[in-house]
Amino acid sequence: MKKLRVGILFGGRSGEHEVSLLSAASVFSAIDKNKYEVVPIGITKEGHWVTASDAHRLLAGEGLRSTTAHRRAGDPEATPAAAVLANGEAVIVPPEPQSQGGQLNPLQTARSPALARRAADRAINVDIIFPVLHGTFGEDGTIQGLLELADMPYVGAGVLGSAAGMDKDIMKALFRAAGLPLVKHVTILRSDWIAQPKQVRKRIERHLQYPLFVKPANLGSSVGISKVHAGNELGSGIEEAAKFDRKIVIEQAVGGRKQKARELECSVLGNDRPEASLPGEIVPSKEFYDYEAKYLAEGSELIIPARLTKRESKTVQELAIRAFQAVDCSGLARVDFLMEPKTHRIYVNEINTMPGFTAISMYPKLWAASGLSYSQLIGRLIELGLERHAEKKKNQYSR
Repeated sequence: MKKLRVGILFGGRSGEHEVSLLSAASVFSAIDKNKYEVVPIGITKEGHWVTASDAHRLLAGEGLRSTTAHRRAGDPEATPAAAVLANGEAVIVPPEPQSQGGQLNPLQTARSPALARRAADRAINVDIIFPVLHGTFGEDGTIQGLLELADMPYVGAGVLGSAAGMDKDIMKALFRAAGLPLVKHVTILRSDWIAQPKQVRKRIERHLQYPLFVKPANLGSSVGISKVHAGNELGSGIEEAAKFDRKIVIEQAVGGRKQKARELECSVLGNDRPEASLPGEIVPSKEFYDYEAKYLAEGSELIIPARLTKRESKTVQELAIRAFQAVDCSGLARVDFLMEPKTHRIYVNEINTMPGFTAISMYPKLWAASGLSYSQLIGRLIELGLERHAEKKKNQYSR
């Protein structure tokens, strides 16, 4: 049988670029090479698209050659497999960045066999894209929109699910509408904080009690998150979060001043009928599971399965599926929870539509504990991406 060609898309412009490289390297290592032919597609921190040997160098953390560093997908000087799109149809990324930002140029239908061959040479001919991109420009619906325009099957959530899952403010609104238990929180705008800091502070302190967590609404991997213990730390926490987004979410800490919340996670897999893994628990080496505790410091403990009663485990699994459905997710997601240490009340914290995907990340480890190996999980996600694309092809877009 002909192997399915899978384009592994990694890197990107977000603050989670390095995390994406780690995830992609693990996928490259574990994917079934007897079943799939893998095509590497990298995006540099500057937004340049690279393929072939340049993509491998990016994956290894090496610099690009000066002759190719400024090429973009679709550039005639790039490798023949240079664009994201199949068979030269739909759109390509322009060869040079525009003064007012990038744009997508339509690739005109070829009027001759020669032109058709040239168009095909400027495209990556793959059957499905596996976007192992985390955070902004990869997990927020933007790359999903490009792939939808290209009519390209891809792994993971669609435009709506990705965008809603990325924006913690919108996510919480959808969770609330679905009746999910949430911690008390307030959303503020960076512009309001700059213009009226005293009024914003009063609003926060009127609704919430310290300690608080201050987060950028649109980011992941705990980038830009601070724990604010008292009022004198609030300003610096907001300033840190405001570096990364115009919207800032402030949450009341579960457990109060004396106790820390238990941090639980559950992996979800599927499309219209999703399934939940066994829950796991994280005991961070630091005060909370920030970027350093996740990726740099040693000592954080992953407990799989979590030390919960059968009833608590079932509750976590049911809430995880409801959260997945609330944002219209598909493919995969990891849902994070906070448990009140005294009452054992469980709160839905957030959903990650493209969670860390290394072999030692929580998402695949939870599925491994549930009976699905890392390699099998990758294959199942590819199947779900093709399934979702086939379902969408049933839609009619004109009368």
